[in-house]
Order: sequence, then structure tokens, then C-alpha cells
Amino acid sequence: MRADPRSWPITVRVGAAAAGLMILLGLAASQQVLATLGRLQDARLQEIARLHVEGLAVALGPFVLHKDVWEVYDTLDRARGAGRIRFTVVADDEGRVLAATDPLRAPVGSALARFAEGASPLGSVSADGAEEVVRIAAPLEYQGRRVGRIVTELDVSDLAAERRRATLALLAGNGAATALLVLAGYLAVARLLRPVELLARHMGEAGDAPHPIPERMIPRSDNVLARLLRNFNAMTGAIEARAQAERRLAERERFVSLGRLSSSLAHEINNPLGGLLNAADTIRAYADRPEVVRQSAELLDRGLRHLRDVSRAMLDEHRLDRAGRPLSRADFEDLRVLFSPEARRRAQRLEWRVEGDERDLAAFPSAPVRQIALNLLLNAAAAAPQGGVVGLSAEADGAALTLRIGDDGPGLSDAARARLMSEAPLEPGGGVGLRLVRELTRGLGGAIDCARMDGRTVIEIRLPARAEA
Repeated sequence: MRADPRSWPITVRVGAAAAGLMILLGLAASQQVLATLGRLQDARLQEIARLHVEGLAVALGPFVLHKDVWEVYDTLDRARGAGRIRFTVVADDEGRVLAATDPLRAPVGSALARFAEGASPLGSVSADGAEEVVRIAAPLEYQGRRVGRIVTELDVSDLAAERRRATLALLAGNGAATALLVLAGYLAVARLLRPVELLARHMGEAGDAPHPIPERMIPRSDNVLARLLRNFNAMTGAIEARAQAERRLAERERFVSLGRLSSSLAHEINNPLGGLLNAADTIRAYADRPEVVRQSAELLDRGLRHLRDVSRAMLDEHRLDRAGRPLSRADFEDLRVLFSPEARRRAQRLEWRVEGDERDLAAFPSAPVRQIALNLLLNAAAAAPQGGVVGLSAEADGAALTLRIGDDGPGLSDAARARLMSEAPLEPGGGVGLRLVRELTRGLGGAIDCARMDGRTVIEIRLPARAEA
């Protein structure tokens, strides 16, 4: 699994978070139980210590008051055999030892202070830790009068063992319960978020053409996540339908642009045909005159080549293959052949300039560039007045191709500008091929700009070179 948790699938991340919360909950519960057990044991120990000290006070009080050492020894010896006492030392009110259960450890007349070090008063005795012996220091009172002090060490090994057993049992039980809860929580969260992970994976792999989620992978329930997946499938269907509609529209607009040229191209074909027929009649009439035959044959050759150029340009314009052959100067010559009859029909002056060598031009696809240029030229011819000016400028430098199509007409209308520049969906109509120009340019990663300069409208198309070129 990848080291960075942010790169984990959402089901793993959320499941791990749920497992972490379960572990924290188990730790908090264990801590609470141990704290409660500790308080109960402390209360029990304090009660044991209180009863022990009070019992010794009742038994030792008169003997300590009269400093009867032997009776104190005898009382301590009897108490030692009947309880938790490990060691007890009794002192008078001046802090001098009167007697102890271990006389060698606490000789008579020695100071009590060294035995009281680290001892706890009755009210703060605690069973915390693993100690099996607790030391208690308390005043020795008799008939409401303080007659001495007592320091005693009590055996609490049973309480310590009980605490250890409870701790181990608690850890084992809580550990098992927490593990089960962690597993159940992870599986539940993973199952709940599986549709989200599925949706995220499909959206990440979608790119420009999202694919629907298979129906067998969508939960059969009608919960929010199932509806979300079905809505995603509906969206992919709508996107595919829109893409198909745009492809049909592009194809229709491509034929519309050629239809706009049909009348002019018909004249371009019919006019040479008359001359060709005359040349054929001349050859038949003057077959015995070589010079006349040669001149007529040259006329036939030029006319047929012109018809070939026109038909080739039209056929090439029908082949819209974005990944096809590279652009060349011949493509711009074809465009000029196709568009020149339209310009002549409108008595418009055509300005034509192409800069860049063949290698620079080859970095761009031929068909979409031709289609972009032809559509913009047709719109420029329609916008320019009778006898006006239409121009094309193409500059290729290997990194980018810049097309500029201009005319001296009044400029683009708001509707035509929106079709050319806006990303919003638009209704059909309002400019021949402008939608297609926008889509082709966007598909090639290019940019469109429109400006008014020196009384002319200039549309600039800037296309980046293909990476593989």
C-alpha cells in the first residue's frame, strides 16, 4: 500500500479512521474501568488501615500512656499474628520508640522519624502501583488525648494481585472486543463507501469521454449512493448524446460550408468546359495544321489540370481526419483554389500570405486547419461588401501556427461572436461554421481572438504544434 495516507482509497482512509476511533474508545473505556477499580481498592485499603490503627490505639493506648514497654511488645506480637502487619513501631508523644515488632530494626529509644519517611497518612493511603506493602503513619490517641505515634507496614499483596488480574482480564477482554469492533466498523464503512469509491474511480478514468458504471455494480437499494451512481450513468449518457449531436452538427456544417461554394465552383467547372469543347472542335477542324493542334492541346491540358485541382481540393475538404496527414503549402493552395471563385463572384480582392517552411507546417494536422480557414474565409466573404477585401495570413514557426482571416466588413454581430468565442451551449444558426471553428480550435488546444484593426475585422487562431511532430 502506498505510504502517503492521502493517496489511499477513500474506503481505506475512512475505514482506518473508524478503526482508530474504535481503538481510542476501547482505550478510554479500559482507563475508566481501571480508574474505578483503583478508587474502590483505595477506599478498601483506607478502611483496612483505619480499622487497624484504631484497633491498635484501643489496645495500646493505656500502655503507651504509662510507657509500659513490655505490654506494648506483647500487644504488637499478638496483633502481628492475626492480621496484615509486616512491621509496626510505636513511639511516645516525644517521638522515641517504645516498642516494635522487629526490635533489631527499631531499637527502644531510637527516633521514629526515620521510619515515618515515605509513610502515608490514613486519609491518603493508595494501592496504586505494584507495591505489595504500604507504610502508614498515624497519631496514637487514647481517651481523646494524643499519647504517641504509630508507623505500620501492611501486607497488600492480595490487593496488588487482584489489580494485576483485573488489569490483564480487562486488557484481554477490551482488546478482543476492540478488535471485533474495529473489524466490524472497517467492513461496515468500506461496504457503505464502496459506491463512492466506484464513482470516484470512474470519474478519475473518465477523461473527456466518461463511461457508465455497469448496472451489476450499482446497489439494488434506492438509497442516496445508488441514486448518485444512476445519476452519473444518466450524465454519461447525456454527454455521449451531446457529443454525437456535436459530431453530426460538425459534419452538417462542413457540408454547409462546401454548399456555400457550390454555385461558384459550378461556374469554375463550367467555364473551362466551354473552352475545352471549343479546343476539341478546333483540333477536329484543323487536324492538318500542327501549330493549331499544338495550341489547342495546350489549352486542353491547362483546362483539365484546372478541373483536376478544383476536384482534388473539394475531395480533400471532405476528409476531416484530425490525426491524418500533416499540413503543407499545398493545402493553402487548395484553399485558394476553392475560395477564389467565391471571391471573384463577389468582386472581392483576395489578399493571401503564407509564411513558414514545410517542416514547420508539418507540425500541424491538415484537415482541421483547412476546415477552420475555409469556414472563416466564407464568413469573411459574407461580411465584406461587394468589391471589398478578404485576406488570409498564415505564419508557422514550429511551435505554433497563427491564422489571421480579415475583412473590411462591419464586423461580427453579437450572436456570431458568441458562437465563435463563448463556451456556453448555443442554438443552431447565426454564422456558417463558427461553432465548428470553435470546436476544432478547442480540440487542437488552440485559442481564438477577434479584434477590429484599421477598419478591418481580424480573427486570429493560434494553434500549438503537435507533441509528436
